[in-house]
Amino acid sequence: MSPVPTQHVETVDFVMLYIVGISVILLLGITAVMIYFVFKYNRKKGHQPVDIHGNIWLEIIWIVVPTLLVLSMFYFGYTGFRDYRDIPDNAYVIQATARMWAWEFAYENGKKLDTLYVPQGIPIKLEMKSADVTHSLYIPAFRIKEDVMFGKTTYLGFTAEQVGSYDIACAEYCGLNHSMMYTKVKVLPEVQFNEWLSKKDEPVYPTEMEK
Repeated sequence: MSPVPTQHVETVDFVMLYIVGISVILLLGITAVMIYFVFKYNRKKGHQPVDIHGNIWLEIIWIVVPTLLVLSMFYFGYTGFRDYRDIPDNAYVIQATARMWAWEFAYENGKKLDTLYVPQGIPIKLEMKSADVTHSLYIPAFRIKEDVMFGKTTYLGFTAEQVGSYDIACAEYCGLNHSMMYTKVKVLPEVQFNEWLSKKDEPVYPTEMEK
């Protein structure tokens, strides 16, 4: 199995494939039944359809089966949601501020910059706020997104498993230059991250994706 940026990727992709798979099966099944009845009750054959009344088992089936399918979708979706909302107490906290049209990330030692640097394999908690309008921090490769609102602190958690450089976008329309509100999250090995954090300048270490 190829490595993934976060374990959350596998959860989200599974839920997506699960829902699409059920949808495709239902589509094919309903289409097949429709085609069958089109030919069976063709006017030329003279077959007359008969209404079904009082079939308790049929009513149970078309209530119970869809209910179970929907509940299973909800279950898998909710467990995936909890994966990145239940943040460990020892998570490394980074303050994120969104404004038109840029991101700012502040670390516990006072370092601030517009690129998010995180250590590999360490739980991260982003405490996010907006300086103006509503934004939304979205990391497509990690399959995570959270709104960032003025006057309210929201949070987002993840653990980056693979060294690399990944896009960060704003997923909520926030004005004229919304489409340009991009930056990067750079995942460094823990040792390199600690070296970077301890320096006053901001050296950029090459990542596996950039080599």
